[in-house]
Amino acid sequence: MSNKAVINTAQAPAAIGPYSQAIKAGNTVYMSGQIPLDPKTMELISQEFEAQARQVFTNLQAVCHEAAGSMQDIVKLNLYLTDLSNFAVVNQIMEEYFQAPYPARAAVGVKELPKGSQVEAEAVMVIGD
Repeated sequence: MSNKAVINTAQAPAAIGPYSQAIKAGNTVYMSGQIPLDPKTMELISQEFEAQARQVFTNLQAVCHEAAGSMQDIVKLNLYLTDLSNFAVVNQIMEEYFQAPYPARAAVGVKELPKGSQVEAEAVMVIGD
């Protein structure tokens, strides 16, 4: 018997391929990468980096809530940026969504992301005992 459960919410963009928004295994939730899509239109919310970054964290937050957790339960965050000069902006926006102690994090510069996004984030969350 598997202890694996699919996490899915209409408050975050639907998967655009053969994957789940998140998978819960035991008390650990593995969240797929979120890009700045509006969950209702499935379109990028803006071409402006700051707005895109906020939407990415809003989408992650929706998946956290659906899994009965919060952003504070995220233990590992991976960020992908098409322009690493936006790193300071991401740090500023993270402080709006997270409180200390902050999750472990990686930030990686990439050539491109799906749908022309400038930022993507994936996370691992631990909930419960």
